[in-house]
Amino acid sequence: MEALRVIISGGGTGGHIFPAVSIANAIRGQEAGAEILFVGAEGRMEMQRVPAAGYNIVGLPVRGLLRPLWRPGNVRVLMDFLRSKKMAKDTILQFRPHVAVGVGGYASSATLNAAYELGVPLLIQEQNSYAGLTNKSLAKKADKICVAYEGMERFFPRERILLTGNPVRQDLLNPTLTKTESSAIFRLDPELPTVLVFGGSLGARTLNESVMQNLDLIEGSNVQFIWQTGAHYFEAVRQKLSERGKPRNIFVADFITRMEQAYKAADLVVSRAGASSISELCLLGKPGILVPSPNVAEDHQTHNAMALARSDAAVLIKDTEALRQLIPAALSLANDKERLRRLGENANKLAFKDAAAVIAAEVIKLARRKERK
Repeated sequence: MEALRVIISGGGTGGHIFPAVSIANAIRGQEAGAEILFVGAEGRMEMQRVPAAGYNIVGLPVRGLLRPLWRPGNVRVLMDFLRSKKMAKDTILQFRPHVAVGVGGYASSATLNAAYELGVPLLIQEQNSYAGLTNKSLAKKADKICVAYEGMERFFPRERILLTGNPVRQDLLNPTLTKTESSAIFRLDPELPTVLVFGGSLGARTLNESVMQNLDLIEGSNVQFIWQTGAHYFEAVRQKLSERGKPRNIFVADFITRMEQAYKAADLVVSRAGASSISELCLLGKPGILVPSPNVAEDHQTHNAMALARSDAAVLIKDTEALRQLIPAALSLANDKERLRRLGENANKLAFKDAAAVIAAEVIKLARRKERK
């Protein structure tokens, strides 16, 4: 039996890239000789993160549609899509995959449409409770659709859906890591309540502004903060803190590479409501305050956050209310040990602990079925 060959496509944000890499790692764990090739979008973060994870990647000149859709620039976007699809076909013909996996994002549409036309079986993975445009458009072509939430038959054919949960970075599950040593890495006191604030891999303006406007409140509290600003916002934050004076109970960084250390040190997590962030909170049983981004397709982050809030597994604060409510709410909740415990336990009940392995097994099953034919 020849070595398994898999194409995985998608990206744009960590919310697409981390699940994709987790699936690839799980495939390698089940099929040691598997050959895996990623296809992403030129200039997007997958072009750095995927090679750093040890995989080859091909970049396409694909871009997202401009809003509103009637903008003249979309003619160029369509031309880039058609060129990307042709490039994806050439890559597929050369690599000869047994199966193609799409995780959402610009490149996924071009690659999986090309794969479908060449007779390659498709598996798509939808991270959100409200399906993205790319995956909705691919639904009728996909052989299997792996989802993280109940009720996804309103977007996809029921008979092709498999409820798997979202794959997360497995390095987050480090049983030897302690709160004491993790707190020391951030120069914090392990005995004091600690809040981790991060806006995903790209940062979040609202979360950053909420912290900046409440520095006096934070400084006068008994609560410590680990604050990831995102690279785009870091210089402006650094300048403001330099002028004002950085509170001693805040650790600030543009990006935290070892997120397992930040999670372990934190008693409470404040974040956007991207699918990967939510899956990580659930897997780790961390209480969270979720501030859905208003700048995403179909407002899917609000749907994600509501799914947890309804189960008393997280607190939801609207983006428009964050500047006024977020930091006071975080300071209050960080000192409420019973509420933190209840939120964390309820979040953990929603976790899918082996999502990557389940999805990998489905990928391999599709590939072998193709090979037998």
